[in-house]
Amino acid sequence: MALKDRLETEIRDAMRLRNQPRVDTLRFLKSALQMMEIERRKPLDDAGFLEVVSKQAKERRESIRMFEQGHRADLVAKESAELAILEEYLPAQIGQEELRKIVQAVIAEVGATSMREKGKVMGKLMPQVRGKADGAQVNALVEQLLGAGG
Repeated sequence: MALKDRLETEIRDAMRLRNQPRVDTLRFLKSALQMMEIERRKPLDDAGFLEVVSKQAKERRESIRMFEQGHRADLVAKESAELAILEEYLPAQIGQEELRKIVQAVIAEVGATSMREKGKVMGKLMPQVRGKADGAQVNALVEQLLGAGG
């Protein structure tokens, strides 16, 4: 089942169960998908769908971080619940050790030896881990490994 079809089905199911937080989150996701389709002037495939979901999840993580700093436990709980719903659509996340191995392999493949070559590494790496790892986490790991000399 295509991810967009799954989304439609889950919106209907949540409406039937009167699960309003889930309905709201899924409708917001559907709206973001429609906006991206309008922007690109073509229907999104599953890869485009995952790109939008990843972006929405990243926004929720940033909101959670900001609300925690502002001591707003109520909003942290709301955003965390929405993030959990969005993560159902994302592929399984790569573990820290597996991510480290992938980053090291890409660094070796492009022959990067310093931070100046970070762009080459990230350009080759991100298509492999997009949606499976947090971009900020990947960036920090690449900087750590390049800074340590690979």
